[in-house]
Amino acid sequence: MDIIELYNTHVADTYARSPLVAESGVGAQITDENGKVYIDLGSGIGVNCFGVCDGEWIKAVEAQLHALQHISNLYYTEPQAHLAQILCEKTGMKKVFFGNSGAEANECAIKCARKYSSDKYGSGRNTIVTLINSFHGRTMATLSATGQEAMHVHFAPFLEGFKYAPANDFAALEALCDGSVCAVMLELVQGEGGVIALDKAYVTAAAKLCAERDLLLIIDEVQTGNGRTGTLYAYMQYGIVPDIVTTAKGLAGGLPMGCAMLGEKVENTMTAGTHGSTFGGNPICAAGALSILSRLDEKLFDEVVKKGEYIKAQLEGAKGVKSVTGLGLMLGIETAKDAKQIARECLDKGVIVLTAKSKVRLLPPLNITWEELEKAIQILKGVIAQ
Repeated sequence: MDIIELYNTHVADTYARSPLVAESGVGAQITDENGKVYIDLGSGIGVNCFGVCDGEWIKAVEAQLHALQHISNLYYTEPQAHLAQILCEKTGMKKVFFGNSGAEANECAIKCARKYSSDKYGSGRNTIVTLINSFHGRTMATLSATGQEAMHVHFAPFLEGFKYAPANDFAALEALCDGSVCAVMLELVQGEGGVIALDKAYVTAAAKLCAERDLLLIIDEVQTGNGRTGTLYAYMQYGIVPDIVTTAKGLAGGLPMGCAMLGEKVENTMTAGTHGSTFGGNPICAAGALSILSRLDEKLFDEVVKKGEYIKAQLEGAKGVKSVTGLGLMLGIETAKDAKQIARECLDKGVIVLTAKSKVRLLPPLNITWEELEKAIQILKGVIAQ
């Protein structure tokens, strides 16, 4: 029985998988079971930020494997402590909660916002405003926070206490922020919603509103974080200071890790027993994340910006391309042709791309070589034009 048949027989059908059996890889190249090599413009949905089998990352993870793989959060470990320190130093946040995924990071943010408000104002002030077209995860709380009706089919009843505002409409956001609201939660680039960046003026006004009404500002950087948009975190391009920042995906370079970074207002809100994670901050994942963060510097960010600009310059105005949206190396391409069909044809030609709603989505490794990028974009451009 081959691998695809094994999947179809034994793995839950929660993904519409493409017919690629990935066997190995290096950097931005993936090799399938038949030896065919693909240029990867998806990086495991933004996870492998330094590509596959990065040597420095392997060395750091392997060293930790020989020291301690797990002991639980009832005790202290050096990698988690140093990782929290570095995240706080780089962001100005005060404390970090570690989990295993973006959804778990957002769960922590939701709980923290409600507890902060409960501690300070009592009951009845527990609603969180998110945006229409947002995506915050697939757990019941984060799915409730997600502002996409299509994702709500079949799973009612949902968690109470969420309202949804249209993106970039400040008047609508302000109107929803009544006395029942404790927080506003934003993706600065709506990833699963179509790779759409929020307007800077809107985000600035939202941050000011939150500060004036003591609403926590939660920025979901699960996909935009860790260098993806050309800065360490996307909020740094918007000139705001969030109260909570969540991230995951590229944080540990391929290992499951997410975190909620807590600002000054909420650094002491979550106390012993109010939240937890058995595997969160696992020493092996933390070692991987330390390797990643140590190399996310201004030189790399400049390269991310330049590569994003190259992609836009190649595709904007090209045959079959309606628009290119996003920031850095998180881009969405609106085309005249069906995005899923483009992804299939690109795969046939040795290029891996993703989709988001009706768009082609690109999330290549941050360190993809120029040669690989240029070759892949020319193939993509040709497929779109056909």
